[in-house]
Amino acid sequence: MPKETSGQKKKVEKVMHEFKEGDLKSGSGQKVTSRKQATAIAMHEAHIPKKGNKSHSHTHH
Repeated sequence: MPKETSGQKKKVEKVMHEFKEGDLKSGSGQKVTSRKQATAIAMHEAHIPKKGNKSHSHTHH
């Protein structure tokens, strides 16, 4: 998996700073109170894929 670019790091830092200041809002406009949710938003906005994310699901029969 490639490393984050400096642009991605800056985006994550900006979003996490907004979260710490209490200014981060979710897509629905609700204030974000969960650090986990804030991290997910930061990763999404910086276009960083989730670790272990597979393009297809495996189902067992």
